[in-house]
Amino acid sequence: MSAKTKILFVDDEKAIRDLFQLIFKKEPFSIQTACDGVDALEKIESFAPEIVVADVNMPRMGGLTLLNEIMVRHPHLTVVMVTGYGAVKDAVDAMKAGAYDYILKPFDVNAIRELIKDIAARRRTTRKGVSGHNEAPNGGMMPNMVGLDPKMIEVFERVIDVAQSNATVLITGETGTGKELVADAIHQHSARASGPLVKVNCAALTETIINNELFGHERGAFTGAVGTKSGYFETADTGTIFLDEIGDIPVHTQISLLRVLEQGSFTRVGSTRPRKVDVRLICATHKNLPEAVARGIFREDLFYRINVVNIHLPPLRERKSDIVSMANFFLKKCCADQQRNIEAISHAALKTLIQYDWPGNVRELKNTIERAVVFCKGDEIVPTNLSEIPEESARSREVTIKAPTFTLADVEKSLISKVLAETDWNLKQAAEHLAIARGTLYGKMKRYHIERTE
Repeated sequence: MSAKTKILFVDDEKAIRDLFQLIFKKEPFSIQTACDGVDALEKIESFAPEIVVADVNMPRMGGLTLLNEIMVRHPHLTVVMVTGYGAVKDAVDAMKAGAYDYILKPFDVNAIRELIKDIAARRRTTRKGVSGHNEAPNGGMMPNMVGLDPKMIEVFERVIDVAQSNATVLITGETGTGKELVADAIHQHSARASGPLVKVNCAALTETIINNELFGHERGAFTGAVGTKSGYFETADTGTIFLDEIGDIPVHTQISLLRVLEQGSFTRVGSTRPRKVDVRLICATHKNLPEAVARGIFREDLFYRINVVNIHLPPLRERKSDIVSMANFFLKKCCADQQRNIEAISHAALKTLIQYDWPGNVRELKNTIERAVVFCKGDEIVPTNLSEIPEESARSREVTIKAPTFTLADVEKSLISKVLAETDWNLKQAAEHLAIARGTLYGKMKRYHIERTE
């Protein structure tokens, strides 16, 4: 029989703590309570919970301060914040700081029960090893990919599933999120792992040479073609080809690429003879390809051919619970590369890393730790070693919202509706403005029955 999921509930009101225990009395959970943030930190050490549910407003140490401490000391805990009284700012701040979700007072018993069950199920998936081995330095499933955030668990699960097939994969996400690492993992876990993995940065190839580089040329095909040359597709035969920044290829190359996908053949520049090739295609882009299709700069038929399976990588600001483990992972790697003996990242430095939004994502975090290792004078990285992290810019703006009441749910529904209208229902942009994941936005739209009306 599997061990019960441990939950710590934190609230300064005894009646609320008793109510929470009553809600889960018949559920397969082990529950303990704490009266404030200070008490909670002590209970975390002794009780070792997996999930912490904490009220925002408490004496001695409030919920947001507790959340920040947990992010630094216990980054793999899942934290849910409790708020009320229409405190939309507290809820937004909690989500930005790394909380998994929030619940409202007065409690919706069924909603709380379903949320906790969902979190527990996700954590069980982690324990089963889908992503639990991803930090293993040798022999791990994904040794260069670190993350236990639920969004990353979904990515790891999808990678393992799709690797067993021969389906074409489109990896999407902002620059620096690790799209190339996902391509590596798919290839390494596929039946083609013994074959070549050829990586091509399409953005680095000019329009005049891209077909030549991808498909090769015959001798005399153009001035300077003194011999026959094989292209990347021939080199990748029996293996995998990874086309990074696929959104940058010109239309004439898109036609040639479509032929490879549909017929399994291509033609070298200067030749009329088709050549067969057995290649698995993985593509990646940070661009909005559906928007490029609508603008006529990316072929619709090619988009559907490469988007058989989509894997979206969340930006680092949407999975802040992974920052501490990732920073420590990069610290260990950089120290080994530079032959330095730096033991840790200080508590204050970790707070600085967590509070930053990382527009350059994982790549920026890696570079930041590498610089810190170079300039660190002691055996611990401190905030002065992170001086290149800019001060958080004030990005707030005034928004006028008309809500029928002042409950958080009504205000949130009105805010989401307003941002969707302002972005012309571009869900990606709306999610970015709201500082939440697209999946979270979809869920809230469904919860509040928000639909576009013409």
